[in-house]
Amino acid sequence: QVQLVESGGDLVQPGGSLRLSCEASRMLVSLGNMAWYRQAPGKQRELVAVISPAGTTNYASSVKGRFTISRDNAGNTMSLQMNSLKPEDTAVYYCNAELRHLSWWGQGTQVTVSS
Repeated sequence: QVQLVESGGDLVQPGGSLRLSCEASRMLVSLGNMAWYRQAPGKQRELVAVISPAGTTNYASSVKGRFTISRDNAGNTMSLQMNSLKPEDTAVYYCNAELRHLSWWGQGTQVTVSS
């Protein structure tokens, strides 16, 4: 089992920045791909960004150039730096990690982008 806890969600104005963190119950070097997903009310959960153990990244087109995913393989945290935030970025953001070909989820953190 892997426990994941997100933090950093907040209310921010359009154009602002926010940094989300995901703390895992084990060192990230032991985990496979990790990712950030988000889900807005009435919408399906969507993939935001993925990062491999080696640091290879992929982003949803809607966030590319604005968001940066990173992981500290020497520690227990993964991050999502969110810049130039838009109202459509408003959602609950979830941390995801792969271990033994199984997917594990955090409980989510709320990000609200509004003036």
